[in-house]
Amino acid sequence: MSTGTTASVSTHILDTSVGRPAEGVAVRLSARPDRDADWRALGGSATDADGRCGDLPALPVGTTQVRLDFAVEPYFRERSANQQADAQQDAPANRDSGPAVFFPEVAVTFAVVPGEHYHVPLLLSPFGYSVYRGS
Repeated sequence: MSTGTTASVSTHILDTSVGRPAEGVAVRLSARPDRDADWRALGGSATDADGRCGDLPALPVGTTQVRLDFAVEPYFRERSANQQADAQQDAPANRDSGPAVFFPEVAVTFAVVPGEHYHVPLLLSPFGYSVYRGS
């Protein structure tokens, strides 16, 4: 999927706490030509039922660094609300009254070179996450 003139980016999110894709997570894409430049917001998307963003904007020519911002707090708040509704019969002492998510957002910054495709999956749980360069 290389364009020859710029890098391209894709991502998906897996909620490892339930073993399923994370649907409906907002993802913003930003880029800059070098590490001392300001970030330029390019737009965003939201994950589909498969946890993927199939429509992230193209990177400008000359991009050397990219940032993906994942807004995970709304996803976990909604999931937590659904779980609480399902658990109305539980005794109050068995309910978790803590925050729905420890990390309200995840920002991932990485370097790119022209012509390469970068797939950056996010493995997510309420109290941790990891990312890697996929294929």
